[in-house]
Amino acid sequence: MTVSTPLPRSDPSRSDEEPGPPATLKAGSGAAAWRGLRPDRFVRRLVQLNVGLLLYGMSTALLLRAGLGVDPWTALHQGLAGVLGLSVGNVSIVVSLLVLLLWIPLRQRPGIGTLLDAVVVGLVTDATLAVCPRAEGLWAQGGLLGAAVLLNAVATACYLGAGLGAGPRDGLMTGLAARGHSLRATRTVIELSALGAGWLLGGPVGVGTIAYAVLIGPLAQIFIPRLAIRPPRAFDGGASDGGAPVGEPADSAPVGT
Repeated sequence: MTVSTPLPRSDPSRSDEEPGPPATLKAGSGAAAWRGLRPDRFVRRLVQLNVGLLLYGMSTALLLRAGLGVDPWTALHQGLAGVLGLSVGNVSIVVSLLVLLLWIPLRQRPGIGTLLDAVVVGLVTDATLAVCPRAEGLWAQGGLLGAAVLLNAVATACYLGAGLGAGPRDGLMTGLAARGHSLRATRTVIELSALGAGWLLGGPVGVGTIAYAVLIGPLAQIFIPRLAIRPPRAFDGGASDGGAPVGEPADSAPVGT
């Protein structure tokens, strides 16, 4: 999953153009963090992660059923699905696994959230598409689009707040940024490439694509601080469960799978 949202930043003095990913989205951070968690705290994070992935898959399907345009990666997945004769969910899983191969030369390490993201979102997208009919009429389409974007923002906040690893696509972007490139520029180039390829393949690009790009950031900024699972030291004076603290959103960066 990938959306362009403001992200938390632990050091408010950092510039938006500083190379390298924020600590909360480093691909290996989730892998390192969960090993030191107490079982109860790990379960809490794991449950929130899976709720986020479930909602993300549902919101992706609702975007498709609205029929007004989707986010860049879903446009690519739908375009490939039409060409290959596969379901959009299966294409999402295949693309996620292919993107993970690009982590190898970047020396990125997946977290448990990375691996679940690669599979769960695609499966839930297909399951939701199987039971959700296409919206008929402009009012129904607009309403479904709004609900999908809102649900996607909540899903993003759940996924980020769990702190168990970056999604495959985010890990690619942050891995490239860690090599000295601007994270914002890297995200823009990759997402525009995905959108352009999706459009050329016949993926659904339209007013919904623009609405998603405009609304997802501000909406996610509302939910991210509220759904972040903070280390216990914020409450008990020093103990930590190994998770990265999530502060107030201040940066712009890719989020999701």
